[in-house]
Amino acid sequence: MSEIHDVRHEQQETRGRFVIDLDNGAEAELTYSRAGATKWIADHTGVPDAYAGRGIAGQLARALVREARAAGVKIVPLCPYVAAWFRKHPEEADLVA
Repeated sequence: MSEIHDVRHEQQETRGRFVIDLDNGAEAELTYSRAGATKWIADHTGVPDAYAGRGIAGQLARALVREARAAGVKIVPLCPYVAAWFRKHPEEADLVA
């Protein structure tokens, strides 16, 4: 079972990211760009190799989905990981722009 991590959501005017702080200053992130008021373009997911296979990227994707729902925005899954995540979770497909 994968360890549950706290996910921090950092937002700027045109961009945002979801971040998990890992050991020794390392971090995992999922970044997005804002496309107007109704869409977020998920463009990158990165997890350090030492943390691969622990479900960390999935936790970031779930945080993205949760926050997008709360904000009333759709997601453009430009990032290959996010696109694959949505294919594995068709119950969330209504969020895909």
